[in-house]
Amino acid sequence: MRVCTEGSKFAVPAAKLSLGYRYAGLKKLVDLVGPSFAKEIFFTARQFTAAEAQTMGLVNRVLPDGELEGYVKDYAETIAGNAPLTVDSVKFIVAQAVADESKRDLKTCEAMVQACFASQDYIEGRKAFMEKRKPKFTGS
Repeated sequence: MRVCTEGSKFAVPAAKLSLGYRYAGLKKLVDLVGPSFAKEIFFTARQFTAAEAQTMGLVNRVLPDGELEGYVKDYAETIAGNAPLTVDSVKFIVAQAVADESKRDLKTCEAMVQACFASQDYIEGRKAFMEKRKPKFTGS
């Protein structure tokens, strides 16, 4: 997840310095923003605004200047308050989804999902939902 402020600027000045970028680095950028935006970023070597970066998919959120720290703190607390088994499984499964197909560990993906359903946190989450209260997850 990437968050910035309205005043943020983004650039890759490689073409202004005659720098080469290896396949792995460029592949990550192409996967993130697509081939057209990746070429634009590298071919022009110009600075892009926060709004342009959001349009490209380079950032998820653009916040007013001065609000970044509070937003990120609140966001981190929101994530930390959610079920850790679910958060961990999604983190792992998303990494598998973008990995080379031959290197994906789908067995572990399925095991992590099943572990969520078999957990005490799943029972707590459903109970808290029915009681209209905030769940108290333990990671077990």
